[in-house]
This record gives sequence, structure tokens and C-alpha cells, in this order.
Amino acid sequence: MNVLDREHIIALSGSQRGGSHTRRALEQTLAAAETSGATTDLVDLAALDLPVFNPDTNDAGDAAELRRRVRDADGVLLGTPMYHGSYASPLKTALDYCGFDEFEGTTVGLLVVSGGGFPTPALEHLRSVARALDAWVLPHQVAIPNAHSAFEDGRITDEGLVERLETLGTDLVEYAGVESYPESTAACAVPTAD
Repeated sequence: MNVLDREHIIALSGSQRGGSHTRRALEQTLAAAETSGATTDLVDLAALDLPVFNPDTNDAGDAAELRRRVRDADGVLLGTPMYHGSYASPLKTALDYCGFDEFEGTTVGLLVVSGGGFPTPALEHLRSVARALDAWVLPHQVAIPNAHSAFEDGRITDEGLVERLETLGTDLVEYAGVESYPESTAACAVPTAD
């Protein structure tokens, strides 16, 4: 496959913590996307200059670079720690700088890490925002509750979690550029009445 014909998947990391579990999970997911033939880009939002969004200065700092990187992607992986029942402010700021030009019709995957219980609210909030931007959000998403027990020395120790992350990476590649799951041949083979 020609490099120019390969799907391009980027991940936006909403974590600013050193040794971030979110970042490690995103790396695992992107590695699966690469194995599926995609090129990848991990966007560390902590490394970009993105001041709190102000619509009067929507090109502040590195906003134009961020928008270009998202616009150039065939699939976007949103990864964040859960803070107070929702997703982290660096990811919120990054999404505020983006719009329909960056996300409309783009396949989006979701990944949320929590130090405590299951991060359902943060996943729901991200899904709502992505859908409001007219993105197509994958049904498969990854939640990592009690993250301290899923990682050891920066390595993911839960094989079930590794499998879910790899599925997310391969799904991002497989469904990049589509707005819904293709109809299966079984679904198309419905007998008609004569």
C-alpha cells in the first residue's frame, strides 16, 4: 500500500501528567492502528500553546496547527483522564478551537481513564460533543476505571484492556471515512414477497 493511500489516525491527549496512563493507553491504541496499516500522530496538547478559547481570537497560539492536524486526519482518537465526572480542560479547549471543518464526517474514537469508578459521564460528554461537531463516533469505546490497578511500571497489565484498546485502534482504521457501519450481506439478503 502506498503511504499516500494509508489512513491517517491522530490522537488528542487531554492529560498533562508525567507518566500519564491516558498517554500510554493512546500509544497502545495507535500502535494497533499502525499494525492495521495507518499512519499515526499523537498530539500532546500539553506541548501546544492553546490559551482558554476566546472566539474573538480563535487563531491564538498553536490553534491553526491543531486545526490543520485534525483536518488532515481520517480518524481522531480523543483520550482524556476523567476529572469531576467529565473530561479534562485541555481537551475541551482543543475541541473549542475546532469546528465542523475539522470534524464533520470524521470517524472518532473515545478513550477515558479514571483513577476511580467507571468513567461513563466523561464518555457520554465526549460523544455528545463529537456528535455536535457532526463527527461519526465509533460505538466501541474504551473506559479504564481504577487505572492504578491496570498499569504497572508504565505497562498495561490487563490483557482484556489491551484487547479493547487494540480493537479501538483497528476500528478507527477500518471505519475511517465512513458515516455508519456498512450493511452486512446478511442484512441485505432479506427475502421479498412476490
